[in-house]
Amino acid sequence: MNDGSDPLAAALFAEVFMADQLARNVVSRALPKGMEISHFSVLNHLAHIGEERTPAQLAATFHVTRGAMTNTLSKLVWAGHVHIRPDWDDARRKFVAISPAGRQARDAALAAFMPVIADIVRDIGPDKIRATLPVLRELRGRLEGS
Repeated sequence: MNDGSDPLAAALFAEVFMADQLARNVVSRALPKGMEISHFSVLNHLAHIGEERTPAQLAATFHVTRGAMTNTLSKLVWAGHVHIRPDWDDARRKFVAISPAGRQARDAALAAFMPVIADIVRDIGPDKIRATLPVLRELRGRLEGS
């Protein structure tokens, strides 16, 4: 009986999910007390883009519900890591920006786990990593389109 499985697809699936799980473990251990990966992800995104975003835009970016994003943002506001302000043109909408404390927390987390990632890159070899990145980006793009 053919169950439709493809050994290459199964191997890719297994490796991607295992690498994701292990990477999340490394990041989780390095995060400041009380910070979750979802919090770090939002802070990292806001720091990277350098612009405000609406909660709805952030929810779409991270493929989560607006309720889940509201929960994450509430915790980040409580910690002082983001500021939320009203849209001056449309009072129903809000904008989220990373705060100086949020940037410091994000930077501290990066400083804690990036040496581990840098060691992995060095051990595998920068050329292999560079060669792999386009494949991973294409995989991500195809999964985003699913």
